[in-house]
Amino acid sequence: MPARSNLPARRPGLDRRRFLAGSAMLLAAPALLGGRSLAATDAVPPAPAAHPLAEGWLTTAGVDDGFAAVAVDGTFEAATRAASAVRLHGLEANPEGTGAVAVGRRPGHVALLFDRNHEGVRARFEPGAGRVFAGHGRFTADGRHFLTTEIERPPEGDGPQVMGRGIVARRDVAADFAIVGEWPTGGDGPHDLLQSGASLVVANGGIEPNTPEARDAAATGSTITLLDPATGALQAEGRLPKDLASLSLRHLARDGRGGTVVAAQDLLHDGAARPLLYAIAPGGALAALDAPEDEWRALRGYVGSVAFDRSGRYVACSSPRGGRVALWRADGRYLGAVRLIDGCGLAGMEEAGRFVATSGYGETIVIGISDDEVGIIARHSGGPRFDNHMVRLTPNPIGDAAQRARL
Repeated sequence: MPARSNLPARRPGLDRRRFLAGSAMLLAAPALLGGRSLAATDAVPPAPAAHPLAEGWLTTAGVDDGFAAVAVDGTFEAATRAASAVRLHGLEANPEGTGAVAVGRRPGHVALLFDRNHEGVRARFEPGAGRVFAGHGRFTADGRHFLTTEIERPPEGDGPQVMGRGIVARRDVAADFAIVGEWPTGGDGPHDLLQSGASLVVANGGIEPNTPEARDAAATGSTITLLDPATGALQAEGRLPKDLASLSLRHLARDGRGGTVVAAQDLLHDGAARPLLYAIAPGGALAALDAPEDEWRALRGYVGSVAFDRSGRYVACSSPRGGRVALWRADGRYLGAVRLIDGCGLAGMEEAGRFVATSGYGETIVIGISDDEVGIIARHSGGPRFDNHMVRLTPNPIGDAAQRARL
């Protein structure tokens, strides 16, 4: 996602009064693109304001003159959790504790461990020797290990900084995130990874769009690999056809039942209507979700985040360049899109059929789906300069001392 240094500074708190007033009504039809607006009589009702701690999210943002990992609660109040001098990218919360990790990229030299309930950096750790972080990491289901995608790079000043071979590093959380195992991702320039079903899915983006090495390139060399999550052994691989070779496969989302999608970004700026969201079959084959050509074109070759709703019935992707969030049914049927200028952060909500999305202008919207119609059901401004990604938090665990020591 492009840097947002040109954006105006925003107050870190959100205007709760405006949100509570605005969430009582459905915004009018201009909020909707490519689908019918919800009528006032069938609008999805907003989450009750009386339960502000029922849900929450972690995200990244530009704060003051720097950056931070930020917690957003059920009333959409934003609070800094881990300040950083460098830009942060993906976040992940430990399922067995209150710890969370924010991973940097470009330059990708550091990841921060913090507590999702309190401000302050608990620890920092670095990529393996001769590598950089690719911006994403995932805890294993038991919370004991953390997996990061890393890219081999020559030392700065020692040759061109080309996109290198990918490595998955397995880190022991209790041992200060020390690397205890690693294996190849099966491709170059990995970005996102997650475990879905019996596979560790890795999006090897190849040549990254909008980088110096992409200037004269027309093919990324991107792949999807399915790896054994314990050993890293290759289970399957997926590639796009030659007519889609300019797409870099980057961000992943899962529906919780073994279904997985991957979102793409395009090397080329030729205005072609290339699909940017694909379902990944168990054998690695990629199938584009359906949408009219004009809707693909409106994403302007760039998807910044992708997420399923809690039910797994709906999937959404955000395009900060296109200024919109597009939505599908999980079976691939296109539903429509809503406007969000410079919007990238995206996550599901506690209630099925709902998404929350944020923008670099401090705006937060709630998107509702009802009878396959989509619309913005709440909107407010006043937040920090929200950045790339969001992750929905389950209720905070009340773990014992051993759990908390395992942050």
